[in-house]
Amino acid sequence: MARDFTDDAPNRLSTAERQLRDEERTRLFELGREVRDRESELARVRRLTRTRNMSIVTALLLLLGAGAWSVVVWDLQRFLKPDIICGVLALVALVFAVLANGALPTDGSLDEIESGLEQSRDELRFYSALVRPGLIEQRSLYREDVQGFIDVYAHESRKYRRVHNILQTLIMVGSAATTTIAALDTGKELTWHSITLLLISFAITVAAMINGYYKYRERSYFLQQTADEIEAETNAFALGVGEYADFGPDQDKQALARFTGRVEELRNEQRRRQQQLDQPADQGPPAGQPTA
Repeated sequence: MARDFTDDAPNRLSTAERQLRDEERTRLFELGREVRDRESELARVRRLTRTRNMSIVTALLLLLGAGAWSVVVWDLQRFLKPDIICGVLALVALVFAVLANGALPTDGSLDEIESGLEQSRDELRFYSALVRPGLIEQRSLYREDVQGFIDVYAHESRKYRRVHNILQTLIMVGSAATTTIAALDTGKELTWHSITLLLISFAITVAAMINGYYKYRERSYFLQQTADEIEAETNAFALGVGEYADFGPDQDKQALARFTGRVEELRNEQRRRQQQLDQPADQGPPAGQPTA
């Protein structure tokens, strides 16, 4: 039988494959949304459960404290006011416990929600393995995620810089206050001067130890450096300059591969710096410490 060249079977097959691909992606997105919804629900249930339990424990501690105070004092005029205050606070805690318990879902327990979340995660993991995007799609998605990397590094850098500045301010103000109080304290008996001096000295020591151990300044420096390098790489890729100047208009795939590799190298370098900063001091200082 001769072949009918007007038959568009290949086109129909291609259209069917695209439709199947679209349906698989839609199902994948639905599973991802379901997992996120279940995670949000689980976080809300856990938060309400902690609030209820903490409120009940607080109310019980307040009632026990009021009872113990009444037994120890045995004086109506002395224990009546503290007992009333403890009773009011215990009542407020119980009200919070009742409200939190009423907000909990009634159609399932915490174990059932966790079990449903694990089942949804397993289904999403299995489906993601079957519907795996191509290499070009993965690189394109990675390019869209680069801005998220920059924002995370910049946010972490600002956080560590803020903590470093607060601790440094505490050290400077505490040192000045310690010197002033030490000059005013002329007696050897335990006075408010000596107590204040002890507390400030303790705070300075703790702040210096925390600042030296966690290395907030170095973490801020390296995170901001990585964010700046990734941003410069992104601008060079978008504008076609630097290492991407030799790629023509028909070489987008090669340029995207180079860009992905460069960003991954920068992120791996940041991970190595982070690991070096987390090492104890007796294993040597991290490489590339920022200069003062």
